[in-house]
This record gives sequence, C-alpha cells and structure tokens, in this order.
Amino acid sequence: MSDAPPNFLDPKVQESPYEHYRWLRDEAPVYHDPYTNMVHVSRYEDVRRVLTDNESFCAYAPLPDDAPTEHQRRIYHLFKQNGWVPALTLIARDDPNHRQMRAIFNEAFRPSRIRAMDAFVQETAYRLLDAFVADGRCEWVRQFALPMPLTIIVQQMGADLEDMWKIKRWTDAFFHRIGMMLSEEEEIETVEREIEAQHYFQRIFERLRLEPDDSLLSELVNREIPEWGRPLNDNELHAEMMADTFVGGSETTTNALSAGVKLLVENPSVWERLRDDPETNLRPFIEEVLRLESPVQCLTRRAAKDVELSGGKIAKGSVIAVRYGAANRDEREFPNPDDLDLDRKRPGSHLAFGSGAHHCLGAPLARRELWWGFRALLDRVESLAFAPGKNDFAHHPHFLLRALKELHIEFAPAAR
Repeated sequence: MSDAPPNFLDPKVQESPYEHYRWLRDEAPVYHDPYTNMVHVSRYEDVRRVLTDNESFCAYAPLPDDAPTEHQRRIYHLFKQNGWVPALTLIARDDPNHRQMRAIFNEAFRPSRIRAMDAFVQETAYRLLDAFVADGRCEWVRQFALPMPLTIIVQQMGADLEDMWKIKRWTDAFFHRIGMMLSEEEEIETVEREIEAQHYFQRIFERLRLEPDDSLLSELVNREIPEWGRPLNDNELHAEMMADTFVGGSETTTNALSAGVKLLVENPSVWERLRDDPETNLRPFIEEVLRLESPVQCLTRRAAKDVELSGGKIAKGSVIAVRYGAANRDEREFPNPDDLDLDRKRPGSHLAFGSGAHHCLGAPLARRELWWGFRALLDRVESLAFAPGKNDFAHHPHFLLRALKELHIEFAPAAR
C-alpha cells in the first residue's frame, strides 16, 4: 500500500481492498474521503452502531426527482417518459415507513415458505452440477454460481425460466449502475436496459393482480400494507424487483458461491474437513465465506445529527460509507481475521447481512442456497484445483459489491 490514502473509486483498490481496510481501521477509523465526499466507517463496533442506532443514523436515498445534476435529471426523465421512476427501496426508508413496508416482505419470506422452497433449492443445485460434473472442469461462475440463485428467484418472481439469461442482462445493468464506476453514457445505457425489464415485469404484475398464485411475487403484488391502505404500487414494485429481489436475492449469493470455491481451492485442509464431516463443518464454512469475502462490501447511511465514533467526528448530514468488508476482518472482533477458521467462536457474528432493522430479509434463503450449493459440490466432486493458466481472479469494478468475473476450476468427479 502506498502512503497516499486509499481511493475506493480506483479499481486497483477495489480489487485488493483488505490492506486498505486495515489502514482505515488502524489509522483513520472515521475517514473523510476527498474522492467521494463520504465518511468511511470501518471498525466492527462502529459499523454495528451505524447500523443499529436509528436515532443517530438514517437512510441515505435522494429521490430521483430531487436530482441535482443535469445527468441525474436526464436519468429521471428517461424513467418517467419510458418506464416507471423507481421508488425508494427498503434500505432507503426509515421507520415507521420502513417497518410498515418490510412487514409484507417478512411475511413473504416467512420460515414456512423458506422450508417449502428447500426441496427446489436442493434439486436446482444438484441438477446444475450434474450437467457438467462428468466434464471434470467448468467455469464455476457462469455454469453454477450465477444460475443457482437466479433460478430460484426467477421461479419465485413468476418469470419464465427460459428468460433467465435475458433477466440476468437486465440485473447486470442495475448491478453496474449502482457501482459508481460507469461513465455518464454507460449509465444511460443501463437505465435503458432497466426500463426493458420494467416492461417485462409489468405484464407479470398485471397478471398476478388478476390471477394471484402461490409465488413470492404474488404476495408482494397483492398484499395490502395496513397503514397505507393499499398494496405496493408499480413504482415501488419495480424498485424492489431490481434492488431487493433480483440483485439482493441472487447477486450476493452468486458472489459468495464464487468466493467460497476459490477459498476451498486455496485451503485444501478445509476441503478435506468438509468432505469428512459436512454436517458439522459446512455451516461454519459458509459463515466464514460470508465474513471473509463480504459480498456486500459497503452500503451508505446518513448522519441524522452530529456524532462521534472512535474519536472521529461526523457532522449531521454526512453520507457514511459503511464498510462491511472492513468490519468483518477487524482483529478487535475476530482473532486472526484473515484466516479461514472453521472453529471460530460465534461464527455467525459477522455483519455480511447487516444488522438491526435493515438486516437482510433474504438471509435465511441465501444460507439455504449456499448450503445446497456447496453440499452438492462436496457430494459430486472428489478434489478441486484451479484450471492452469485460465484465471486472473479479477473482480468487477464496483464501489459497493465484490463479485468475481469468472473462476475456472478442474475437479475429479466423486464415485457414485
């Protein structure tokens, strides 16, 4: 690491952020970033406080029609003229509005529904793996980590599985747009693709209003929010489809499945322990993957008043970059934080799914997808290795998320 403070808009910093996170935690736990004009918070206890202290910290989400620049106004009018202006998502709302809206998601993701989905999640994992396991090699991201959770959420959103890769193109547009790494013209192109998705899903909304079914989306379309006296409107539904269902419900699981296999190849003793006793070791492994690689590296909040954290002052109104990826490797909370440790005490104490009122509502489903994804691999594969000469282990440039572009592996299929 150079002597200059880190610029988290630099793809090189994003590619290998952990030494920069250590600098933040040790030297500037409350770091006023000149590149983004945000305040980075990086220590575990500070991040947890920002996520749970709703009097001192609130949602950060400027409405599209409050757009201060000509470029942002252009995006707003593009949505308005050709599609639906996305409303605030769950993470961008404060209580009581957040609590009222989240209640319908809590009902849609209730434990009984997750249990009812488990057989389909299991079947999907084994079907995808069995399609290529005899080849002895694959590009893991494209052939498994992407379609595994995407298949689940496409089915639950009432879309046609034959349209999965078309939907992936649309969700990629949203993924890259929120990453803060595009040119203005590239961002306009992503908005145009998002509007294509809106028109596709609008037909599904209208069908489900006339003919409700047992899908998760049908509940979101039709269930009334008592305090509002109505269900979600089209603008709210379109916002949730991209942010909290497709990207939130598939992209992060994809990234954990990808990172997890990379860690398994790099830690053969862990692979052996998992193969020997998956029932004991797979759950702590999943939690370590989530902690070490934090598929969501950063989200934003705003200071609701003047606040002091770790001796640093944050002025009211400041936008805060909440660094999950840094907090989850904080040695003040996790001994030997860079190690993959299956025997770590309190393995689920990481902040990969957030904390407090905005804790990820899809976390139980994500954990089941990770369980069956890795379990299928353990059952079908004897040994793992990186494909020689094919990997650069590059991640997509992104300010918020951490996503491997591709992962080429070779393996010996297990005897069946």
